[in-house]
Amino acid sequence: MQTVSQTLAGHRSIRAFTPATIPQAVIDEVLHEAITGTSSSGNLNSYAVVLTRDPQRRQRLYELHGEQDFILQAPLLMTFCADWYRVREWLRLRGARDNFGHLLGYHVAAFDAMLLSQSVSLAFEARGYGLCYLGTTLNAMPDISAFLELLDTCVPVTTMAVGVPAEDPSKRDRLPLAAYVHDERYQAPPKMNWPSCTGTARKVAGPGTWRPRRSRPSVTRAQSRRWRSFIPAPTSTIRMSSGRSRTDCWNS
Repeated sequence: MQTVSQTLAGHRSIRAFTPATIPQAVIDEVLHEAITGTSSSGNLNSYAVVLTRDPQRRQRLYELHGEQDFILQAPLLMTFCADWYRVREWLRLRGARDNFGHLLGYHVAAFDAMLLSQSVSLAFEARGYGLCYLGTTLNAMPDISAFLELLDTCVPVTTMAVGVPAEDPSKRDRLPLAAYVHDERYQAPPKMNWPSCTGTARKVAGPGTWRPRRSRPSVTRAQSRRWRSFIPAPTSTIRMSSGRSRTDCWNS
């Protein structure tokens, strides 16, 4: 197994997978290591992970994620969710004040879920598996929530496709360290030709591997209530210049 330094140095997003499955023992081991080894706000562990391996169900997630071909190739899809259900149920049963049903609470849970996803990523890559994050999770939050039958106050924030790599892409370049790190206070970057700083053009994926959605996912009234369960009443009624509510803008 690779060290943490070796894993970070060798990270690449993989968008082609072999048909090989991932043993259940490996999945359990990775999740155990990630859950017990990842920091969590207040040790509340406000996340949930939904595993999808069934080919028919992966087909539906493939459609919801913009029909990216590698989703059908990957034997495992992992949907990481911001989830306050357990904590809020404990509070309700004990008659305690619920102080998590608002925007700050959503952020705490979402960050917990993202921290966990990165630990899972490192654990799989250290074992030689490849993966790719799916930012399209945010574009289809209501539809993914309905398909996975998520409870209220449980919201998908990212998805990961995992499998045995069938490609060996080059590592993506980054800007120099000074572009990201600031000493004591933020320093505005000097004017420079930003596109040339990466040295080479960034190739995102081969032709035909991703197609944007033809239309934005619709948000039903019932689905919209799910997001409002995270938001205090004053915030949910704020109207923006476009005429849509702040929560509507999240789901567009």
